[in-house]
Amino acid sequence: MFTMVNGLQNYSEQAIQAARYIGQGFVVTLDHMNRLPMTIQYPYEKLIPSERFHGRIHFEFDKCIACEVCVHVCPINLPVVDWKLRKNKRKKQLKSYSIDFGVCIFCGNCVEYCPTNCLSMTEEYELSIYDRHELNYDQIALGRLPISVIEDSAIHTIPSLTHLAKGVMEGHSNLRSITKFVD
Repeated sequence: MFTMVNGLQNYSEQAIQAARYIGQGFVVTLDHMNRLPMTIQYPYEKLIPSERFHGRIHFEFDKCIACEVCVHVCPINLPVVDWKLRKNKRKKQLKSYSIDFGVCIFCGNCVEYCPTNCLSMTEEYELSIYDRHELNYDQIALGRLPISVIEDSAIHTIPSLTHLAKGVMEGHSNLRSITKFVD
């Protein structure tokens, strides 16, 4: 009889412990039900990239002196610089410049070490394409300025998701901006 009472006592302690665990789970669930959603509906809403975001590279043909520093600092020697020497001025003349974004790792070394600042990073991150050969951008495609997410008239900031409850985004910036397409 003593073992039966002991077994019943162990069973009741385990049942009470299981009920506590279930209660803790419900408390977490109820806490998350009161929070605003953290996700965005991507094609219709967009996050504004940070100011130091490494997006597509913008190239200014007129500023380039064909020094090839970008090629030397690139970990994969990616930029292709084609130039000819102008004998009368003893200067390099840039003929063409291209970067294959299918191979680029967007490290930003080329932008950082360019002596004439003819390279810069943009906010453009939507580079998906069906044919990988179309990701090889020449100086004309690199010179195209992207439409900024902020300046695009087709989308606007969603004010309801910019103000979240205190403690919801621990370790994240509270200045998160989200944009949404205007219908």
